[in-house]
Amino acid sequence: MKNNMQKNIFWHEHLISREKREKYNKHRSIVIWFTGLSGAGKSSIANHLEKKLFIHGMHTYLLDGDNIRSGLCSDLSFSKTDRKENIRRIGEVAKIMLDAGIITLVSVISPYQNQRKMIYNMLGGVKNVLEVFVDTPISVCEKRDPKKLYQQARSGNIYDFTGIQEEYEIPSNPDIILNGTDALEINSKKIINILYKNHIISFCEN
Repeated sequence: MKNNMQKNIFWHEHLISREKREKYNKHRSIVIWFTGLSGAGKSSIANHLEKKLFIHGMHTYLLDGDNIRSGLCSDLSFSKTDRKENIRRIGEVAKIMLDAGIITLVSVISPYQNQRKMIYNMLGGVKNVLEVFVDTPISVCEKRDPKKLYQQARSGNIYDFTGIQEEYEIPSNPDIILNGTDALEINSKKIINILYKNHIISFCEN
């Protein structure tokens, strides 16, 4: 049944192209994919960065892992199979945002190399994806732990938690490595200057 349904699906080309949207927005679109442990600082950095981009007139949107799991992926667990599906769905949304000419920031643990490679291929590779590894020691993440998730994982109240029961596979070749203990302003500037260097945006910061 599924194959028969797919035979009746046809891709419709839009009259307004990604290139036209980028020209209208006065910047290129890209997906900035933040990966790292829970509590590493991914969402905080992404929020701070988006605010700076927005102030400069950039068209942005932040896809936060918890927010996505509250709606689009609310039917998924934290098993490896469902984690992969969670990442795939986020990737598909990011792909639409890319075509819409938007700078999309994605903050999600995405712990496995094969999942991040899937996203890289789905979105079209180096011109469309900026992989940001927020490198924060697990000891720091645990001290922050605003949701008390590490505490619950260690006490056995939650399972399949990355960094405790499940492995986090460190990115082998990320575009940017940020120190999650640095100030938000420092980390945001690093990304902004790389976006400028790669001709995504037209401004940089000293």
